[in-house]
Amino acid sequence: MRTTVTLAADVAAAVEGMRRAEGIGVSEAVNRLARDGLAKPAAAPRYEHTSYELGQRIDVTDIGEVLSLLDEA
Repeated sequence: MRTTVTLAADVAAAVEGMRRAEGIGVSEAVNRLARDGLAKPAAAPRYEHTSYELGQRIDVTDIGEVLSLLDEA
């Protein structure tokens, strides 16, 4: 298929860089970059931490006391 497209400067630079590095034509470079873009996997789902109230409260401002409490457990 033949068509005319206007490439953004960064895309044109990527096409030109690939063309020069691999010794291929503009059409081949554009096709490869387009295929790479289509093949990218969807973004990973966002991680959300779930916490639960356990009813215990420890003042962690004094780390020595916290370590003592943990040693007793």
